[in-house]
Amino acid sequence: MATRDLIEQDVRPVEVAEPRRGPQGTFQIVPLRGLPAVGVVLVGLVVAIATNRLWALDFFHVVSGGMWTALDLFLGFVLGPILGRLSIPARAELTSRLMPKMVLIMPTLVVCTLAAGWQLARHIGDIQATYSHHAWVVASFIVVAVMAVIALGLLEPANIAVLFELRKPAPNGAVIQKLMRRFIFTAGITGAMQVATLVIMTRLATT
Repeated sequence: MATRDLIEQDVRPVEVAEPRRGPQGTFQIVPLRGLPAVGVVLVGLVVAIATNRLWALDFFHVVSGGMWTALDLFLGFVLGPILGRLSIPARAELTSRLMPKMVLIMPTLVVCTLAAGWQLARHIGDIQATYSHHAWVVASFIVVAVMAVIALGLLEPANIAVLFELRKPAPNGAVIQKLMRRFIFTAGITGAMQVATLVIMTRLATT
């Protein structure tokens, strides 16, 4: 499987090159410059839910869900195999630049998708048992709930653990290997589940 191609080389802690350091001698686990953008998005989400505007809710749900789907597919089936073939220093450098951004992006997309989707379903009545395609809606809730648990309970903790390991004076390559394998593998699982979500959503949109 593509997600299992990651990091199969012999890894020794002494071989792991430290990522480039910023002016303070380290990189930020949470990129502070990205927090205002996340704040703007979340404020917009709250306003959309408070006003219960159909277009705004649909916008947040569709855009966030689409980005979440694309990101999972890219991480699991494109970036994973590439990382597995990079040299260890190059892998550490890429990880130290990518993972801090993921700390902000993934939770934001998950929250926007779920919150806007639930409010949208309430707004148009899809969660009512009398809805003709209620079974499809329930199926979508189950799939998305599982993906959210995986993203926030497995993928995000692995992401943060990798960053803390990379900040150490002598990062342990074996630990980074294990955590990155978990990160990419779980991203691949959620990516495959996203395909099921697309099937359900397109089914609902055309019936």
